[in-house]
Amino acid sequence: MNLCVFIIFQLLLLRLETTTSNQVGGGDDNVVMKKCSDKERRALLDFKARLQDPDETLSTWRSEEEEDCCKWRGVTCNNQTGRVIKLSIISGGLEGEVSNSLLNLSYLTHLDLFSNSFHGIIPTFIGSMTRLRHLHLGSNHLNGTIPRFICSMTKLRYLNLGNNDLKGTIPRCIGSLTELRHLDLSANSFYGIIPPEFGNLTNLQYLYLGVVGRCRVENLHWLSSLSHLQQLGMDGISLAKQNHWVDVISSLQSLSWLSLDGCELSQVMYPYSSSFLNSSSSSIEVLYLGNNSLTSSMYRWLFPLTTNKLQILDLSSNMLDGIPKYLGNLCSLESLSFANNSAVVNFPDFLNNLSSGCTSLTLQGLYVGHNRFIGTLSNETLTLKNLANLDMNSCNLGPHFPRWIQTLKNLSYLDIANNGISDTIPLGFWDMWPSKLTYLNLSSNNISGKAPDLSSNFGNNSIIDLSSNRFYGPITNVSSTLTSLHLSRNKFSGGISFLCQIDQGFLVVLDLSHNFLSGQLPDCLWDFKELKILNLEHNNLSGMLPTSVGSLIKLEVLYLYKNNLSGELPLSLKNFKRLSFLNLEANKFSGNVPVWIGENLSRLYVLNLRSNSFFGTIPLQLCQLANLQILDLSLNNLHGPIPSCLDNLTNMVQEGSLATHNVHSYSVKLFFPKDGVYVLLVDEYLDHAMMEWKGYERELTSTLRLLKSIDLSSNHLTGQIPSEVTNLYGLHTLNLSNNGLLGEIPEKIGQLKQLETLDLSSNNLSGEMPLSMSSMHFLNHLDVSYNNLSGRIPSSTQLQSIDPSRYIGNPRLCGRPLTKKCHGDDESEVPHVIGEREDGGEDTDEVWGWFFIGGGTGFVTGFWIAYGALLLNRRGRHAFFHFYDRCKDFVYVKVMVFFAKLRRVEEHR
Repeated sequence: MNLCVFIIFQLLLLRLETTTSNQVGGGDDNVVMKKCSDKERRALLDFKARLQDPDETLSTWRSEEEEDCCKWRGVTCNNQTGRVIKLSIISGGLEGEVSNSLLNLSYLTHLDLFSNSFHGIIPTFIGSMTRLRHLHLGSNHLNGTIPRFICSMTKLRYLNLGNNDLKGTIPRCIGSLTELRHLDLSANSFYGIIPPEFGNLTNLQYLYLGVVGRCRVENLHWLSSLSHLQQLGMDGISLAKQNHWVDVISSLQSLSWLSLDGCELSQVMYPYSSSFLNSSSSSIEVLYLGNNSLTSSMYRWLFPLTTNKLQILDLSSNMLDGIPKYLGNLCSLESLSFANNSAVVNFPDFLNNLSSGCTSLTLQGLYVGHNRFIGTLSNETLTLKNLANLDMNSCNLGPHFPRWIQTLKNLSYLDIANNGISDTIPLGFWDMWPSKLTYLNLSSNNISGKAPDLSSNFGNNSIIDLSSNRFYGPITNVSSTLTSLHLSRNKFSGGISFLCQIDQGFLVVLDLSHNFLSGQLPDCLWDFKELKILNLEHNNLSGMLPTSVGSLIKLEVLYLYKNNLSGELPLSLKNFKRLSFLNLEANKFSGNVPVWIGENLSRLYVLNLRSNSFFGTIPLQLCQLANLQILDLSLNNLHGPIPSCLDNLTNMVQEGSLATHNVHSYSVKLFFPKDGVYVLLVDEYLDHAMMEWKGYERELTSTLRLLKSIDLSSNHLTGQIPSEVTNLYGLHTLNLSNNGLLGEIPEKIGQLKQLETLDLSSNNLSGEMPLSMSSMHFLNHLDVSYNNLSGRIPSSTQLQSIDPSRYIGNPRLCGRPLTKKCHGDDESEVPHVIGEREDGGEDTDEVWGWFFIGGGTGFVTGFWIAYGALLLNRRGRHAFFHFYDRCKDFVYVKVMVFFAKLRRVEEHR
């Protein structure tokens, strides 16, 4: 489980909430005295009609004439006039383009469509909405460039275009929007310079330019003009040539939040001036300096920026070998991140410096995972007694369990995963923090012992990860308020009726895979309405799917691979409208492949029904799955033809990876009353699957979203291979083997230029192999064996390098790499075969090798026999050389006579 942790302190949240409240108006706006106009109601309905709304966010927007749009979700009207002044639909799952019908909301001052799936360019009509003060289009899929008309919207006070796919340069004219208080262009793909005209935005309080693309800063001095700036993010923008940047930052007396992650700060020659150290004071409360390759020499210029106002400090992903003692005297410091530093760090010294002053009393979060710590830690060494959050993932704490953790009585967050711990859990550990723990990660160790009691230590919305250990026995007690439960890759056994204890409706992720669990799925899943990930693969579960499984309406991933589940798929599964990954492989499911899979599960990109007992024909409705990238119906009892509509699978027709990702994320916002701190936990779950690939079964994870595959093998399919298959230009794997297909291989199959694996073996295909196959340059696994193919194998590097066994069973097939020659081939031609031939004959190179060995041996033997005879026999020696002299004279005379005649002939000419 990958986890990102963002700490947002209460003071910061209150400030942001106050700012937002001022921007959208006071609470009295919710009391509407007059209905909205018909014109505006129709405009909103038209806006809705052009969108996909899978989450039914706009379900309250109804077309009945008596409906008052001022009461619709996300709509705010003026109390006296009834005019729509605010449209705010945040994280609504809306998909489509922003409709120009919004132009009819002529009194709109606030438009917030944050975190949806709007695409296309930023609509031109927005430039005509002259009353807009607040425009938030962040976290969508908008593309193109920032249009120039944005610069004419001079009344804007809030502009957020962050986290989109915008490109081009950042317009300099944005510097003319002098009323702006908030500007966010982060997480896009811009290039060029950050306009120094931003220095004209003297009212600006929040400026976010992090990860804007390939942008650079020519001169940082324009920042000094932004005297009201409170928050500044410039992550990923190189400041390598910005000498005295620390002076500029310290001149911003209102600045409380600064993020300079990945800004190449280690390359700055002179980060501060000579007068800076003695004259500077800082108001910074939150400071992020990660990913800058900083060494411990940076602590000299860091000192003036770290006053007693500092609450959060992030020094992660650098090259630091420790911390200075002055960090132990920051009396407001509540969170320190020192994770993933590459230098060796003495952990006891690190803690001693951190505990040297008042920091030990205020520190609540210590994040030091992925470090090369050395030294032994005892219970006496650790004096950070108020710690609430401790992350020591991958710090080599093993092999014994770190018992000093039990001295931390106030923990609510603990991560000691991947530490090489080969031990049992100490007595009393599971009772240390009654109802306090919200996050516990002991995964990827070698911890053994019976299944623990997971019911007492955990509070609301808690996350437990015990995966990849050696826990065993039945699971009995779990917390009823879990959000995420990861128990995979252990030795747990028994039934899973304990799921009925999780009845508070918070559960989002449940992973019990790779255990020895048995029995039926309990019919108590009615409360799991927030569940997104359900992984029960590699167990011994049996029986039919319960009726209550249909209540999992937010499910995105369902893994039931390799169990003994049986029966037909219940109709209630059609409620899984958010499902993108369905893996039912290696079970005993039966019945027809349901038509509702194609009609209702439109988000599927993986459908795997392999190795079950499904029968009937392949439903045409599967062709409606436009997002499908992997279709596996192999090893079933399907019959009939292959649907000719397969080229409606849009994602397979188009080349390249079109799936946005195969990572499923969710967030949980937790509040710790004692510490006054909010923690936002963002958990990620990566799709994976065992796939038949190039003749072998292998597990695919991060590369899974790149694969496009169809496997219909080992069924009873008949008829011809539809020519429409050749339109699936993005396909990488096509397996139709072990069926009863007949006819010819489609002539245009060579159009599948991305194809790497093609298996048509064990069918009744006839005719010649299409010449177009010679253009399939990525093809490296081909099997057409055991058909009735005939004629010459087309010539190409790929086809001639295939093992000849992949062509056998076609007695009328000829040409390389087969030894059988085609009609008209040169009989004297020796086929070029690499390695040992299939008929057991010797390789050509081996024959020549033995020839030269024999020839050389014969020459040496003959030479010494002749030479020895002449050396030992005097009479024979005289006779030999006398004969040699006569032959030499005879040859000489004949040659001279020949050349004399030749000269006379030339003279006559």
